[in-house]
Amino acid sequence: MSIRQIALVCLLGALALLAVACGDDASDESFKIGVMESLTGPGETYGTVSSQAKQMAVDEINAAGGIDGRMIELIVQDSKCSAQDAITAYNKLTDVDGVKIILGTSCSGAMLGAAPLAEADGVVLFSGLATNPDIAEAGDYIFRTAMSDALLGIDTGNELWADGIRTLATITEATDYAEGVRRTSVAQFEKLGGEVVAEERYPSDITDFRSQLTKLINANPDALHIAAQQEFSGGTIVKQARELGFDGPIYGEIVVVGTTALEVAGEAATGVKAIAAVLDPDNQMAQEVLRNFRARYDYVTLPWYLGSAYDDVYITAECLRQTGDDQDADGFRDCLYDITWSGAIGENYSFDEKGEISLSNVVVEVLPLAERTEENQGYKSLGQAPTK
Repeated sequence: MSIRQIALVCLLGALALLAVACGDDASDESFKIGVMESLTGPGETYGTVSSQAKQMAVDEINAAGGIDGRMIELIVQDSKCSAQDAITAYNKLTDVDGVKIILGTSCSGAMLGAAPLAEADGVVLFSGLATNPDIAEAGDYIFRTAMSDALLGIDTGNELWADGIRTLATITEATDYAEGVRRTSVAQFEKLGGEVVAEERYPSDITDFRSQLTKLINANPDALHIAAQQEFSGGTIVKQARELGFDGPIYGEIVVVGTTALEVAGEAATGVKAIAAVLDPDNQMAQEVLRNFRARYDYVTLPWYLGSAYDDVYITAECLRQTGDDQDADGFRDCLYDITWSGAIGENYSFDEKGEISLSNVVVEVLPLAERTEENQGYKSLGQAPTK
């Protein structure tokens, strides 16, 4: 070996020792976490708010020193509220970016599309928004802080019956999420003795619902139930139903009373009832999250799902703190099964053997236009849905 080669070896060795001494090793690399949200497509409004809430949480954690000095880096892909696009996003995150933990998706169809791949690959898929009941059976690596539509349907059916509704017409967007809402709501309503006298479905790309609504109104139902994937369509259906002369009660879920939906519907939305998960006004963390989000992004919509996405990041940070390895999907999964969490969406909640949490829905009623504010989100809470 030449003198120059010996000198080079010595220099490299010294640099390596210096790097270790300064902490410049693999342990100082950022934790890389995948994100799949509907940044475009039918779920754009809540996919965007979810992605923003996640980034806000990551920025808070990183500003506080990260996880034992290591930062969190989100690698975001647009799942477009579509099973096929979710599969494309999943393959990019796992095959190219090499992630083993993915936060998402926004939409149930996207979740159901990607979940079999995640389960087969041993990749954690952790959603704050997808609610279709079938997700509960998707596998051992599939978790969500979103509450199942199975509970939403029971609560909706009970509320309809308690309000004296005996005949119902339904209009449903042709997506996994919306169909899950309709299916579970109708099942409980019919179980109690109610009758569905008319039903219509619509594709996500239409904006005029007058033809379907005319058929439903002609069936003379006691009430109309809307299951929408998009806030825009939910608000438009409410508006057009009133324009066509339907003056009976209208029921829906959280999408129908989202900020965008209420802007579209205007005064026509007054009195609409929805069964929804709502952030507790007495939960100081929840209210702080909303204040910080509004200060950062200058708007708030669907606050419970905003809070759910935010909680997911902090839960993720805690499990990364325990495992110390963003490639340890099994350790991360086991942490989720063992964890009990208090955050924006509730106190002391945990995941069951199917990766599900158990919290409560409430009934909300949309306020008159003049009474809607940023603080009340445009509606008032009527309390928890009746149990029967």
